[in-house]
Amino acid sequence: MSSFGDLNRVNTNIQSLDSQLSLNRINKGMAENQLRMSTGLRINKAEDDAAGYSIATKLNARVAGLEQSLANVGDAKSVLDIAESSFDTVMDNLIEMKSLSTQAANDTLGADERGYIGSQIESLAEDINEVADQTVFQDTQLLNGSVSAGGTASNSGGITLTFQVGERSTDTLATTINAVNVGELFADTGNANLGATAGAGGTTASIVATAATAGNAGTLTFASTATAADFRNFIDSVDSAIGGMNDRVNSIGMAQSSLSTREVTLSQSISANSSASSRIMDADFAKEQSESVRLQILQQTSTSALAQANMGPQSVLGFLG
Repeated sequence: MSSFGDLNRVNTNIQSLDSQLSLNRINKGMAENQLRMSTGLRINKAEDDAAGYSIATKLNARVAGLEQSLANVGDAKSVLDIAESSFDTVMDNLIEMKSLSTQAANDTLGADERGYIGSQIESLAEDINEVADQTVFQDTQLLNGSVSAGGTASNSGGITLTFQVGERSTDTLATTINAVNVGELFADTGNANLGATAGAGGTTASIVATAATAGNAGTLTFASTATAADFRNFIDSVDSAIGGMNDRVNSIGMAQSSLSTREVTLSQSISANSSASSRIMDADFAKEQSESVRLQILQQTSTSALAQANMGPQSVLGFLG
């Protein structure tokens, strides 16, 4: 700072230089203060707080991953909802099969009536295959045991979908959706010949289910010779198919429950990490406004001091009078 004797020097105005330095510092502080208030950020570049900038960047990256994971969970729930709605339709068809087969198992019906019932059940089986074939999400066929895009073929006649439900590579949830075509529901129950009729040439199949193969979802065929006893045997097969569908619905329900739990956890994590980043990066507007007022006052006083310092050397003219 300038001393008393410095006021008598003309070539170097020390008081003016000190005032300029102070004013420059205040102007720099005002520029930073206005930048923080205009962006809403306490840290606008790494030099403001290198450690805080690094921590906040990691937190923001984590939040971005968590937000996308939350969207992924929503998509995953949509997939399972689509599969579940198709399960409901298939279950309705199986229940109708149970009713028809129970009717046909009654000896009050003749062969013609049983033939009609067999045709109705065959039609219901074809409807099940249609439902399985048309249950698609983003080119992925969910219920017919094949994979067009995405997913992995399952050993249980279905597909396994792995959902990314977190921002880390290990945050995944794998769900297996078993096929529901006729082949899977009937032919793979351990009894392909669902009804048998004894004849002169031995035992022949009256109700036959064929397994699903590539491009074929399996079939259910009723011979015109199917008897009430054949339909009684078929009732057990329908019960097994209904039990299998219950297992599938239960599996879907558990996966949906897990996704709902992840949804809550992700929402909480997004809130917590965003809050942590905000505490580091965001400006405190009350504090910044108070600082702005303080700097404006200092700027005015420094400007006045500089003007006075610049006038100081004129006092030397008094010595020349």
